[in-house]
Amino acid sequence: MSFRPGKQLALSGIDFSNQSPEQLQSLFRQTLEGGMHGLCYSAYEEGQKPGDVLTVEQIRRRMKIIAPYTKWVRSFSCIEGNELVPQVAREFGLKTLVGAWLGKDADLNEQEIAGLIKLAKAGHVDIAAVGNEVLYRNDLSEEQLLEFIHRVKNAIPDVPVGYVDAYYEFTACPDITAACDVILANCYPFWESCHIDYSLMYMKQMYQQAAQAGNGKKVIITETGWPSQGRSLDGADPSAENFMKYFINAQLWSKEEGVEMFYFSSFDESWKVGAEGDVGAYWGIWDKNGGLKFGHADS
Repeated sequence: MSFRPGKQLALSGIDFSNQSPEQLQSLFRQTLEGGMHGLCYSAYEEGQKPGDVLTVEQIRRRMKIIAPYTKWVRSFSCIEGNELVPQVAREFGLKTLVGAWLGKDADLNEQEIAGLIKLAKAGHVDIAAVGNEVLYRNDLSEEQLLEFIHRVKNAIPDVPVGYVDAYYEFTACPDITAACDVILANCYPFWESCHIDYSLMYMKQMYQQAAQAGNGKKVIITETGWPSQGRSLDGADPSAENFMKYFINAQLWSKEEGVEMFYFSSFDESWKVGAEGDVGAYWGIWDKNGGLKFGHADS
């Protein structure tokens, strides 16, 4: 089975009911080869975690793997070697959505903001993201976040500036939404216990809610994905099969509707089990060693 250009994608996506495992893997590979708008860059190799300093060699090694499949790369921090991610992305001809990671540490926040501004002024940033799920985590107040957003906008007026959070935060926080040049929305049916059969429909609803809050501003899905293994979350089941189904439907819908989307994630990262439980380590298209998880030519 293949998805032909011009063939309308159903509301809930492709009907996978009659597909063999081999056909599913083939369609996954076909979809991957067709390319993505964007990909979230997983920076930390096995044994590493945030706080460890990244090397340009490891960044380049992973960028080489993903570059043939994406036009954009999203990074999450501007310190501790993460500032090298957008610079290396440029070597591979990729566009960049560059994030400053904000949290409760005021000193680190200042370093992140300074790093983002420096990268943007050097021409390494196509879209700047001031914070990621800061409101969701209750790390900063709206007033504190607004101050950071306005500082960055004033410093780099020629670069679009936004803030990344769960899609519903842009409805709940209209002042933040108004301050953004672009709405950067994370949309995860899995984390809201959605069954795989309804996941595409649910993601479309998430996107539409963010679009309504944005009131005409461009909405970019900055994260969406499905874990390939781990513990189920009510009706949401991690599995290789569901991982591939979600990826296929999300990518085909993104292309069909012209929705700019950054898929989460490029590589599995073991350190994420602490924050997210066992599913946290298994969101990557490639495994922790850089091998493609599904859709091999010999599978």
